[in-house]
Amino acid sequence: MRATSARLLRLLSLLQSRRDWSGAELAERLEITPRTVRRDIERLRALGYPVLANPGTAGYRLSAGAAVPPLLLDDDEAVAIAMCLRTAASGSITGIEETSVRALAKLEQLLPSRLRHRINTLQTVTVPMAHTGPAADPNTLTTIAVACRDSLRLRFDYRTHDGTSAIRTTEPHRLVHAGRRWYLLGWDLDRRAWRTYRVDRLEPRTPTGPRFTPRTPPEPDLSGYTSRAISTSAYRYQARFTLHVDDRTAADRISPTTGTLEPIDEHSCTLRTGSHSLDELAIYVTTMGFEFEVHEPAELVEHVRTLAARLAAATDQMPRRHSPRHHGAE
Repeated sequence: MRATSARLLRLLSLLQSRRDWSGAELAERLEITPRTVRRDIERLRALGYPVLANPGTAGYRLSAGAAVPPLLLDDDEAVAIAMCLRTAASGSITGIEETSVRALAKLEQLLPSRLRHRINTLQTVTVPMAHTGPAADPNTLTTIAVACRDSLRLRFDYRTHDGTSAIRTTEPHRLVHAGRRWYLLGWDLDRRAWRTYRVDRLEPRTPTGPRFTPRTPPEPDLSGYTSRAISTSAYRYQARFTLHVDDRTAADRISPTTGTLEPIDEHSCTLRTGSHSLDELAIYVTTMGFEFEVHEPAELVEHVRTLAARLAAATDQMPRRHSPRHHGAE
């Protein structure tokens, strides 16, 4: 009986880890026969878990039921969820602070002491910064997430950076989180191209649908693609610099929403960023504190030369101050 119970818990954990499983995959993972998988599925159903059989594929899916069934979490998952709930309770996603607190209270009363200690340690060394920028609505996030998961077309009202509004129709692919902002990456059906949208600027229209066949994403590194889309591609001037510092050090100063970094060697990296202003690009890279070279666009190269000459002329006109001599002890 103990072995059967342990196997049921492992089966439940597998069903909770992804949307669809074939009977053969479950049998291989659990090292049992497909017939035993079918019996164990029936046991889970008897316990109230809504496990659906996929017709024609000999597969199974854990569906939504009338109530939320118990979740099985490993140690790292439990710590991650608790920290996310604490962060959400502090107001990083508007409107769910109180709900996050209630969920956190339920979770933490069930955690073993070793995990509570890990969470408390993380919390004591974490200092949240005040944030006054736009926050993503949790209902919008969940609507987009479901549309991405189930491959449903999504129509929404979208407010661009200049304040104008338009209706967009997309095949949503992924939600990308960048610091305090969420972005939707999807295929824009009107423009017939991949686009990124700020979630705090969109309002989904219901109902969603119809279903679509997911497209091959623009590139495997969706995080890097999104970073370039929001920091470089959308701007009039797209700049490329060489920073004479390794990419890990540069990443401490440059967020994915303002530029993308590509390592060259252990002492240098490439920075790609964009702006509608040549002055902004020149000042931005100058004030980072790294030695750098500017390569493109040509307008920026010439603009930096002009600024350098202007700054040099300004300092040449200033009287030099002589530092006092230091008199040491006799």
